[in-house]
Amino acid sequence: MIASSQLAVVIAAGGTAGHVRPALAVAEALRARGVSVTFAGSPDRVESRLVPEAGFELDTFAISGLPRTPSPALVRALWRAAAAPLACTRILRRRRPDVVLGGGGYVAGPMVLAARLQGIPAALTEADAHLGLANRLAAPFARRVFLAYEVEGRSGPKYAVVGRPIPQAHLGATRAQGRARFGVPDGASVVAVFGALAGARSLNEMAVEAWADAGPFVLHVSGERDFPALRARVRRDGYVLMAQSGHFGELLAAADIAVSRAGGTVWELAAAGVPSILVPYPHATADHQTLNAAHFERGGGAVAVPDSEIARVPAIVDELLADPTRRARMAEAMRAMARPDAADRIADEVIALARR
Repeated sequence: MIASSQLAVVIAAGGTAGHVRPALAVAEALRARGVSVTFAGSPDRVESRLVPEAGFELDTFAISGLPRTPSPALVRALWRAAAAPLACTRILRRRRPDVVLGGGGYVAGPMVLAARLQGIPAALTEADAHLGLANRLAAPFARRVFLAYEVEGRSGPKYAVVGRPIPQAHLGATRAQGRARFGVPDGASVVAVFGALAGARSLNEMAVEAWADAGPFVLHVSGERDFPALRARVRRDGYVLMAQSGHFGELLAAADIAVSRAGGTVWELAAAGVPSILVPYPHATADHQTLNAAHFERGGGAVAVPDSEIARVPAIVDELLADPTRRARMAEAMRAMARPDAADRIADEVIALARR
């Protein structure tokens, strides 16, 4: 660990929990090293809730994604994009950071550009197997780019493959702790099901149809959108349905198998050594979730199933539950691919960047 004295960092991350949560993991690691950390983001996206809940200050400015077709929304988005660097400059002048870290989403690009114009060193993080548009535009202005996966065409001294930062609270739970937390009976097989923060409708429907009446012990994090409709359809004690969980690390530790989308959560599954069935969201930008799932399937820790074939999942779950030797191999493969030190590596490099 590299200690810091009187350093300040602004992290710009937003739009989705998949951007904000890894950025918060880096912020935790920086704060543990004595760095003052504040965030910048949108006033009306997920960062406006998650960042204050984690105990960090958030400066906001107006920014939005660019619609793909001509429309009044595109005009508004272009206007906001043009004005955003000036808004970011005002934040930087007030916060006076030593380094800026772009954590993904449309808020990162203008902040990294403003940092470059102010002579402040900047870095970027990318959590997926595809460099997003905002990061592609911002990369020329960053001194370092931290990748979760190897990305074709992105190599050399500027780029470092470090994995995806994971919140410290999601690491280190034991199987006994997880099963005690969720009331899992001794000897029960546990299937964990989850998607994005809002939820994954096809996963939610598949899980309830397959296991609401009978089957393995299920820990199902449905997301807030679908929870009210699903709750009335679950009819047994061995099916724990939650809109969200404040004990995600223990949930992973309790699981024998996970059924999940293939966003940033795949790195938490790997760190916990959970054999996984990954169902990529079919409309993800540049199909990056399919790339993420393929990485872990090639490594032997996961089975990738297209969303169009989600009806196959219950049978695959049955096969895996009946084959503990295969599950053990998959768990070992997941742990071998995990990079639980990603947040620490990024924090140390950000501090080093400030001292150059």
